[in-house]
Amino acid sequence: MLDQCKIGAIVLFVRDIARACAFYRDVLGVPVEVHDPEYATGQVGHLSLVFIAREARAGDSPVLVFEVEGGIDDYADALAGKGVEIVAPVSECPDGGLSVDFIDPDGNGLSVYQPPDSPRRR
Repeated sequence: MLDQCKIGAIVLFVRDIARACAFYRDVLGVPVEVHDPEYATGQVGHLSLVFIAREARAGDSPVLVFEVEGGIDDYADALAGKGVEIVAPVSECPDGGLSVDFIDPDGNGLSVYQPPDSPRRR
């Protein structure tokens, strides 16, 4: 049934739409459109991000993973250089890929993932 579907959107609960949009737009480079003080959307490739203003605890939203084809160390350095809180440095995943984990201002888990056999630096 669901194996024939594609993921259309990921919803992230945030306490402050303006702050969340500034982080995703200015720090991560995601195009974001604010629709009203309670709702905004962003686009990463074919995937839509939906930001909804709501009191939520860290971990109430799913972990959002950005997949890259190489240069994970460069991504990690750029995130740290922008003051992003890195919660797990670049490390090996069970499949042999690499990831670096960080959080947004609301404590939502984010990760950059690089598949196995991709170059660490570009």
